[in-house]
Amino acid sequence: MANLKEIRNRIASVSSTMQITSAMKMVSAAKLKKAQDAITAMRPYSEKLTELLQNLSATLEGDNGGAFAEQREVNNVLVVVITSNRGLCGAFNANVIKQVKNLQSVYAGKKVDVLAIGKKGNDALKKTCNIIDNQSAVFDSLTFENVAVIAQTLMDKFAEGQYDRIELVYNHFKNAATQIVKTEQFLPLAPAEATEVESNATTDYIFEPSKEEIVLSLIPLSLKTQLYKAIRDSFASEHGARMTAMHKATDNATELRNQLKLTYNKARQASITGEILEIVGGAEALNN
Repeated sequence: MANLKEIRNRIASVSSTMQITSAMKMVSAAKLKKAQDAITAMRPYSEKLTELLQNLSATLEGDNGGAFAEQREVNNVLVVVITSNRGLCGAFNANVIKQVKNLQSVYAGKKVDVLAIGKKGNDALKKTCNIIDNQSAVFDSLTFENVAVIAQTLMDKFAEGQYDRIELVYNHFKNAATQIVKTEQFLPLAPAEATEVESNATTDYIFEPSKEEIVLSLIPLSLKTQLYKAIRDSFASEHGARMTAMHKATDNATELRNQLKLTYNKARQASITGEILEIVGGAEALNN
């Protein structure tokens, strides 16, 4: 019977775990809907702003991107790692951390620093990388104003010459079950190609103020929007990954509980059969 008691305890433990994972799945599903709506609504605006900036930049003569378009020899690199503050989301954080380590090998021989947005990335990389800052608190109040402060800090570091290139590493949200790790160049601005713009241009516009002034005012807004979109993407991906992970965990717990119940019933039946055989054997001994 001690064996039966042990199986009963395991069944109770697995059932309790299954209730927790099922509850976490429902919570993540509710949060995912809100996060998915936010990133879906934001993408057209971000893409249109980037397209407008590229179209204007491509029609300008010479280098008019200001300090943020300056192409320098890459010696100092800053990698902005966007992960989550909480775990239990499958390989969501591990994939980003793996990509950061790959980037370190790509920039071998150069100084590579890390700015962490998310506690999991900070905890995993602080032993092997030089982390200059941890902005995990941004997830407590994920607004454009709070992200703009981080983006402005990155722009200042690049403009001052502290870093020659800044890369973003994050999970791009495709759907609830699929997240794609992306490495995106934040600074310097990628040079726009004028050929596509010239082929598509059918109207000559009069700009007020000048094109140069419009581009220089759009660049900071575009960079802040780019970082905000990356964090929003990662936030939606986190809830999608957690919902999927908790769904699989609930299914595994259900399967394990059913196996334990079957084992328990077999052991209980064997115990009852053994007791009946002992009673029958004892009765026959008394009769003889």
